[in-house]
Amino acid sequence: MTDAAILSETREGIGLLTINRPKTLNALDVPTLLALEAALGALEADGSVRVIVLTGAGERAFVAGGDIADLNSRRGLKHYEEFAEVIHRVFRRVEACDKPTIAAVNGWALGGGAELMLCTDIRLVADNAKIGLPEITLGLFPGAGGSQRLIRQIPLCRAKEMMFTGDRISAEEAVLLGLANRVVAQVKLLDEAMALAKRIAEKSPLVLKLLKRAVRDGLEMPLQSALAHEQAVIGLVLDSDDAHEGCSAFLEKRPAQFKGR
Repeated sequence: MTDAAILSETREGIGLLTINRPKTLNALDVPTLLALEAALGALEADGSVRVIVLTGAGERAFVAGGDIADLNSRRGLKHYEEFAEVIHRVFRRVEACDKPTIAAVNGWALGGGAELMLCTDIRLVADNAKIGLPEITLGLFPGAGGSQRLIRQIPLCRAKEMMFTGDRISAEEAVLLGLANRVVAQVKLLDEAMALAKRIAEKSPLVLKLLKRAVRDGLEMPLQSALAHEQAVIGLVLDSDDAHEGCSAFLEKRPAQFKGR
């Protein structure tokens, strides 16, 4: 396996990003984050790529967290400027990506790994996965968006319990909490993630982009404003060739051929 921190490949309209630091359980440091940002940007810019899957190298970890030795070398302002600034920007880039993202969580997703997972659209978790925010046990707290994204995705009391204790939860618990979509046997995980990505990739990339934006923006709005935003965006969709291709294909009882325009 190559020494690159991020492996990027495309398969039939699907981009696959693999965090490739198995010796450190795919821990995140600044070079790895910058490589992830660059690889994600390249896939976003590639018009042939419709869905992006993220996973980790090896069988033990998706991302086991931040690089603790690296974190221990920093203090206050230096950390804010050199690490926190980068990880927040990169994770927000994942979250705001116009293309659907799927996390194939192939093992531990702890600390920064759980925080990265929280930025993706759909999460498939291996049956051996453990998910947690253990920063409190190090005298820290989730500082890469986890303290804010987690409370927006699961009940507040459960989010506080996870962060206050640092306990890990199983793949099954993650699904029950709504943090993940489903549990998959580890040996089948990537195949299932790619199959799901293929199903999504068959849809209109333009409409998927606008749908993601409507959902993402609407989450930050009061309901009345979000509904008005949805009404405006669906109007844009109905100006697209893909919307009329989809309706025509339904009426003509044939598969739709979406072109992204």
